[in-house]
Amino acid sequence: MDEQTICAIATAPGRGSIGILRISGQSLAELSRSLIGFRPKPRRAHFCDFLDAGGTALDRGIALFFPAPDSFTGEDVLELQGHGGRIVLESLRERALALGARQARPGEFSERAFLNGKLDLVQAEAIADLIDADTRQAARSAARTLTGEFSRHVHSLAATITGARVMLESAIDFSDSDIEVLESAEARQTLEGILSSLERLRAQSRQGALLNEGITVVLAGLPNAGKSSLMNALSGEQTAIVTPIPGTTRDLLSRRIELNGLPLQLVDTAGLRESGDAIEREGVRRARVAMASADLILLLLDASRFPDCSGELNPGEIRIALNPIADYLANEDDRKNLLGRLCIIRNKIDLLELPPALGHIRVEGIALPLVQLSAKTGAGLDLLCKHLQDFVAYEGGEDAFVARARHLEALDEARRQCGAALANLSRGAPLELLAEDLRLAQAALGRITGEVTTDDLLGEIFSRFCIGK
Repeated sequence: MDEQTICAIATAPGRGSIGILRISGQSLAELSRSLIGFRPKPRRAHFCDFLDAGGTALDRGIALFFPAPDSFTGEDVLELQGHGGRIVLESLRERALALGARQARPGEFSERAFLNGKLDLVQAEAIADLIDADTRQAARSAARTLTGEFSRHVHSLAATITGARVMLESAIDFSDSDIEVLESAEARQTLEGILSSLERLRAQSRQGALLNEGITVVLAGLPNAGKSSLMNALSGEQTAIVTPIPGTTRDLLSRRIELNGLPLQLVDTAGLRESGDAIEREGVRRARVAMASADLILLLLDASRFPDCSGELNPGEIRIALNPIADYLANEDDRKNLLGRLCIIRNKIDLLELPPALGHIRVEGIALPLVQLSAKTGAGLDLLCKHLQDFVAYEGGEDAFVARARHLEALDEARRQCGAALANLSRGAPLELLAEDLRLAQAALGRITGEVTTDDLLGEIFSRFCIGK
């Protein structure tokens, strides 16, 4: 581990009433004497001057000292809380650098806390997730993970797997003995219990991943179908310009909103049509790119352009609406990928005095969700919101853990390996195979908390943190 003393400004850039300089290292006694004139007492607030090389005060504020190992990083930590002016903080940072510290990398304080055993990897990631939380529910879930609750579940599962491995290894070691150490029914019950626990933890983690990452929803369709109106209705603000002139929206317009705690990135796009205008053509191209990467595509239709005496939308009308994206349907894989992420929105039902509705319609052999609504009056928006939550199976429970893609991948790997062990047990495979399955499952769980990790993974994780954290 790097034993150099590190320092960083821990408060956000810009003007503020308070600014914090954080310093961490193996021994800060001499640096403290040079910077504040004395060695502060542990965990006591000292009101003092912060000194330059000539002993002149750069600023005056609070000095806090946390000696190793009882600090956030596990090293000596000195925090100087002064005034939040940019020049003041830069002067303090430069003074610390002149005294032998170096500028901390993004996330290096948290990385040292992990390497010194003060946090596991899940808790360290939860710090960044708590800072980046877009919703109250996401912040609460990140706080639960930071306290170690998610880690305790992972460790408990790993301990159960360890017990099963011990049982299997004993059966292997004493296979010629008359001592019966492995009962098939007991082993099956243990493996099924592990799988059940993994399923529950995976479900909780997936909800947390939704809270952490949210989903991207693209509004697409023909010009004047009401995309911008729906954008404004969902966001509750006049985010997009709405006019009766086709081609008003020519670029992507994004808005982050919260839907019952679920973060959504709404993207309004240019109307899908052929155009001789170079700017509009570029807008359509960008719309197609956004659709290709969206988690969900809301394809809007103007109900008044497809009148039907029964008030129902028929597949022929859908195909007309799909013409602008027909090239996506030419390739079978592209077709399935697109239609699997598509929801048909029949907008402007107020013009036909149609009731709001949530249902399905079969198009190209696939049952697509259909929502009838009016972005203008708000009728049917509740049905659309329900569909958005159902689409990602979002429950919004209080027991979610903020999770990341790598956590879900590791839990899936652990489930696969435990499932393989159960299958091997059922077919009477050699016990060595079961033991190996469980070893791999345990290794997957270890990757979550950082017990099994690589320098590349650590670099990737902590590089995304704030500087000073």
